[in-house]
Amino acid sequence: MATYDLLQRIRELNRIGIALSAERDAIKLLELILTSARRLSGADAGSLYLVKQRQLEFALVQNQQLGIHYGGYGEPLSDKFKPLPMYNADGMPNDNMVAVNCVISERTIAIADAYATVGYDFSGTHAFDQNTGYRTRSVLAVPLKNHENEVIGALQLINKLDTNGHTVPFVAEDIELTESLASQAAIALTNQRLVADLHHLFDSFTEVIANAIDAKSPQTGAHCRRVPELTLMIADAANGARYPGLEQFRMSADERYELKTAAWMHDCGKIVTPPHVVEKSRKLETISDRMDTVEARFAALAKQPEWARQKQQLLDDLAFLHEVNKGGETLSDEAVARIEEIAQYPYCDVHGEYQPLLNEQEVAMLSIRRGTLTADERQIMQDHMVHTINMLEQLPFPKHLARVPEYAAGHHEHMDGKGYPRGLTREQMSIPARMMGIADVFEALTAPDRTYKKAMSISQSLNIMGEMVESNHLDPDLFKLFVDKQVYLAYAKKFLKAEQIDEPDLLSLPGYSFQSDSKKP
Repeated sequence: MATYDLLQRIRELNRIGIALSAERDAIKLLELILTSARRLSGADAGSLYLVKQRQLEFALVQNQQLGIHYGGYGEPLSDKFKPLPMYNADGMPNDNMVAVNCVISERTIAIADAYATVGYDFSGTHAFDQNTGYRTRSVLAVPLKNHENEVIGALQLINKLDTNGHTVPFVAEDIELTESLASQAAIALTNQRLVADLHHLFDSFTEVIANAIDAKSPQTGAHCRRVPELTLMIADAANGARYPGLEQFRMSADERYELKTAAWMHDCGKIVTPPHVVEKSRKLETISDRMDTVEARFAALAKQPEWARQKQQLLDDLAFLHEVNKGGETLSDEAVARIEEIAQYPYCDVHGEYQPLLNEQEVAMLSIRRGTLTADERQIMQDHMVHTINMLEQLPFPKHLARVPEYAAGHHEHMDGKGYPRGLTREQMSIPARMMGIADVFEALTAPDRTYKKAMSISQSLNIMGEMVESNHLDPDLFKLFVDKQVYLAYAKKFLKAEQIDEPDLLSLPGYSFQSDSKKP
């Protein structure tokens, strides 16, 4: 390995320093550190160690002559590269190991010939040489000390080669340059760890918020955890697929992370939604279910002489109201008329005064056409998107997460501009935001943990989504991708019950143009 003159080597050190500070990939950074240290010093071989829990763990092992490359992008580190304990069982430093000694003492150690030195244990090196035919001579061990004066690892370089390929000792220039590189490498590794730690902390924070919302409401179950999974499944299916209508869609790792973050935070505004609204599984529920009060009135009515012979009618009417109270299917005009008729039954209250069996508010609540929420309650629920936007727009997202608020806020928008909270049209929305709409709807339709409705099968859910496509609610291109790429099936196998997984009839699926397998993109 050729030896650079000093000026060339200093210039090379500067280039390496710039590269170290710019490298974001953890494995590439480790490879760059050891390879650059070997090149600068002229070393034939070397190891990079990292301090972990009072041990020195091998991160990389390289040997040019033997063609060895373990760790990083090379072969996996085998059991023979066991961590070096920094302290013995009695708590004393294990300073007879060169790499450990340089870390504990925080000093560079240069050895001209490993076979001629005393005070260090080279038995492992001798065994390696014996097995491979290699001959270890010069050794240079340099601690990796960061800007906080903390030693986080060590570089151990072996066999400096001169211009003729002969092994020679490491000289002062080699030591100074390697120490400088080691210092820069330690700072780069520490910075990368700090970024990774902050990244992990941010991810944990977003997941804690989502899990708190899920825990707050059995009605939403694991919605905040499942939507991110499905959103990324859709995005991965579309990424680079050149699917019709989505031909230009490409997503880098950073962009995928941005979408993932948005999906985890898409319902964060629900944290301020009143529990009795989120949890409302019956029409007459407020803080408690008023059906208990209605039943008491029926009991009082049944005791009145004029109703003595009509008890079966009362039982039928009460059963009817119980069914209506569930808020399952769309309520018919006939059902509303019957509710209004029942409401007029006069019952005698505790004061001996006659009152209508149902008051105006109860009639209005029972007459909700679909679901369990009144118009005011539905508005409160929809306002969770306003709160989501307000919360996310207050966060100082870095550049690579700048679109999180936009993506997260789009899953209740419709393609025709009739959705909420901003009434955006398809053209005003990004593809990732439209993806979240598909994911949010499919998860809600198939969710097995909603007490106010049954979990739908795949075919039922896709039919409803197809109708939503035809009514300009969901994106048509993404819906076709969702079906063609069988994203729904991959999700179903992971999250749905076996009885929900059926075969959809694609020939009759609304909002979807069937193509044979040979013509599918």
